[in-house]
Amino acid sequence: MDITVVVVSDDDGIISHKLKIMRSILEKAMSETPLENRPRLPRIPLTKWNWAAMRAPNPMLVTYLEASRDLYETDSILFGTALTVCSIIGAKLPAAGCATR
Repeated sequence: MDITVVVVSDDDGIISHKLKIMRSILEKAMSETPLENRPRLPRIPLTKWNWAAMRAPNPMLVTYLEASRDLYETDSILFGTALTVCSIIGAKLPAAGCATR
């Protein structure tokens, strides 16, 4: 998936479309990844591109974290965000069903 996350301007609505894609990935990751079935997250090298990808979801996290009712929901939000970043940068994840340790 090719999503540019470095935002300079929003001239034609392209940025808002890419943010909608990112939000969609985040919501899917939060709802479809139960705690007992989460894959291990890979280590991500800190390149400029990866750093920008890691910072991109921050503004939309405010809404989710404010609505979070407990630690389980907060954990799901943060894990979903990590999966979103992995998806954006193309990081390889273990097969589904491999739980974290």
